[in-house]
Amino acid sequence: MRYLPHTQEDIQKMLAVAGAGSLDDLFKTIPDAVKVKDGLNLPEPMSEWELNDYMEKLASENIACKGYTCLIGAGSYDHYIPAIIPYLVSRSEFATAYTPYQPEVSQGTLQGIYEFQTMVTDLLGMDIATASHYDCGTALAECALIALRKNKKADKIAVSDLVHPSHREIIDTYLKPTGYEMVLIPHTKDGLTDMTALEAMDGIAGVAVQSPNFFGHIEDLAAVKKVADAKKILFITSFTEALAWGILKNPGSFGADLVAGEGQSLGIAKTFGGPGLGLLAGTSKLMRDLPGRLVGRAKDSNGDDGYVLTLSTREQHIRRERASSNICSNNGLNAMTAAMYLSTIGKIGIREIAQLNHDKAMYLKSALAGAGFEPVFDPPFFNEFVMKAPRDFNRKRIDLINRQCVFAGLDLAPYYPELTDHYLFCATEKVSKQQMDQLAKEVA
Repeated sequence: MRYLPHTQEDIQKMLAVAGAGSLDDLFKTIPDAVKVKDGLNLPEPMSEWELNDYMEKLASENIACKGYTCLIGAGSYDHYIPAIIPYLVSRSEFATAYTPYQPEVSQGTLQGIYEFQTMVTDLLGMDIATASHYDCGTALAECALIALRKNKKADKIAVSDLVHPSHREIIDTYLKPTGYEMVLIPHTKDGLTDMTALEAMDGIAGVAVQSPNFFGHIEDLAAVKKVADAKKILFITSFTEALAWGILKNPGSFGADLVAGEGQSLGIAKTFGGPGLGLLAGTSKLMRDLPGRLVGRAKDSNGDDGYVLTLSTREQHIRRERASSNICSNNGLNAMTAAMYLSTIGKIGIREIAQLNHDKAMYLKSALAGAGFEPVFDPPFFNEFVMKAPRDFNRKRIDLINRQCVFAGLDLAPYYPELTDHYLFCATEKVSKQQMDQLAKEVA
């Protein structure tokens, strides 16, 4: 967005046109109860060079992924990004985070998003996909709201406790002000969602299960579908590792009603905290319940193909009270990046990369077992798995970070207190056999 400075004279002219006596008058409609009266807790103003120094100091506290060995997944994965992707996505015509409103000047961007939607439906086996969302967590929260709107007699949504902890927190944040409730489905000793507990739940509008789940295990989605159908509720499934669908049966083949996912693995750098790419797909039956925007292909007056926003269910386009969601902007640039990535690697490429991920994860698990780690669960997994570590592992893990720039596993205790000394490991195509062997040697 451009920065347009205004003089006092400019401001007074605009206030006169608006019929306001001061800038404060513009905010009269905001109730006093929600206004900040003590000022914001911000540092003193800085000069431009002081601000540059401050920002560089903050940036230097980040650690660049390059040069590090990353064996942590948990929703953000260290995949190789082909050189063609940053080159293409850096072209100025793609530099927008928004779906364009004016088709007459935005055919290229609209076609790019249309192709993205088409590829997402192919990948997930669903009928229709939106133009994208902020991240998986927000897309999953939107799915929960759809389920509650479709089943007005229910006031709860059942969510597996093996859905990513941050995504569960986002759902809870969305639901609390509305009076709805998120109820957790516990997991079994095998590290899978407890279907018996789900069967016993009443008054729920839908069920959300992540697969592969937060422990990396592949859930029995057919069993979830069976329970959802018996209860006549929506079956929602989510995922954080999009490349898993290169070798796993997709959610559509299990009859999922709604699918929410994280698309960061599709050519988007980790960047240690975002931005992500929220994928949301559904059946044709739910098309008008999907939040955000859909780009469609149409014919112009000359009979040529053209691309337009065909469904926009947010407040800019329809009355606010009829909008399905008012927090559903898309990540246009990241959606374009994902479309470029999927086009580059193709169906065979994604299968080969996915298989490589699984094979390397199997090798890493075996190497760690040989180094004294204890396998905890037995279900099939994709590229993440849980191991119980020897008592002195955490000290060695910190030493590996400081001395060799190796990030070995995520401590699960903050998320699952009963899993003290348990770590979630991940291996992608980027980690080499030598690096895995060296890790096993260091922690033995």
